[in-house]
Amino acid sequence: MELQEKIISGIQQVGIGIRNVDEAWAFYRKNFGFDVPVFRDKATANLMVRYTGGKTFSRDAVLALNMQGGGGFEIWQFTDRTPQPAEFAIQAGDLGIYAVKVKCTDVAACYAEFQKRKLDIVGPLAKNPAGDLHFYVRDPYGNVFEIVKGLAWFKTGRSLMGGVGGVTIGVTDMDKAITFYSSLLGYSQKVYDTTATFEDFAGLPGGTDTFRRVLLRHPEVRTGAFAKLLGPTEIELISVQSRTAKKMYENRFWGDLGFIHVCFDITGMKLLEKECATKGYPFTVDSANSFDMGEAAGHFSYCEDPDGTLIEFVETHRVPILKKLGLYLNLKNRKPGKALPNWMVSALGISRVKD
Repeated sequence: MELQEKIISGIQQVGIGIRNVDEAWAFYRKNFGFDVPVFRDKATANLMVRYTGGKTFSRDAVLALNMQGGGGFEIWQFTDRTPQPAEFAIQAGDLGIYAVKVKCTDVAACYAEFQKRKLDIVGPLAKNPAGDLHFYVRDPYGNVFEIVKGLAWFKTGRSLMGGVGGVTIGVTDMDKAITFYSSLLGYSQKVYDTTATFEDFAGLPGGTDTFRRVLLRHPEVRTGAFAKLLGPTEIELISVQSRTAKKMYENRFWGDLGFIHVCFDITGMKLLEKECATKGYPFTVDSANSFDMGEAAGHFSYCEDPDGTLIEFVETHRVPILKKLGLYLNLKNRKPGKALPNWMVSALGISRVKD
């Protein structure tokens, strides 16, 4: 049966531009549990020249998952160019992905554990406007992660930590941003919409300013091959009211230091392309048919939110399930929207890296 509407299965990954893949991945494995590689690939990013100054650069990237559930980290490093930091100290509300939400089973216990590990916790253990406990922590490279209670789990018991449960994005025109994320990506449930100064932001750079904060979730249960693993997610939009926000990637390239994109796992790329164009957010990059990431393959594209934050879409065609046995799953032959059996998704964990 022909697909009538695109399917968004969840946040597949957030891209993180860093200086050293192996060093960063070791930190994320130890502290966040992102220890299962879907692929490790070294190649030239030929299709991204729009965002790399018209030139092609080589990169080394690993897509790592936490098998308790949630999106992954695409840990990304230029190999023939020195990745550049922002030209200014990034503050809460600046334009782009400010923080990545990482799920945990017990926020207070995680806070205590990170204190023991002497991680760079930013600000207090506090409640957000919905009354949910959360806190912020920085990695050794200055990237901000928000530790939140998971909305759902693929499995639990191995550790406190899960995968990506959402992102916090700085925007200028809040109402326009809400329309983009709700109408195009399905985040139509508004958990809160409030303007004030916030205690839970107090420790963040620029966090004592006045903000309008809107937390969005998707009311529908996501479907698709990996929907159970990726799980429900949320997007918090923040607009600083008492200063002028700056673009985090102004005068920089995709792949430079920081959160470079948020990527959604989808089915129905052609339908999505038409919808994006109709709504005024056409694809700016399109791999056209299939890209190859060594061990995985698919079709990817990018569009921009109203402030230029990069949104990636990936329609997965092939993924390694049991690499050691040479078993790869061809998703192009599966019924759209049908979830993979739990045992098959769990088999990804066989490639877990044990430190």
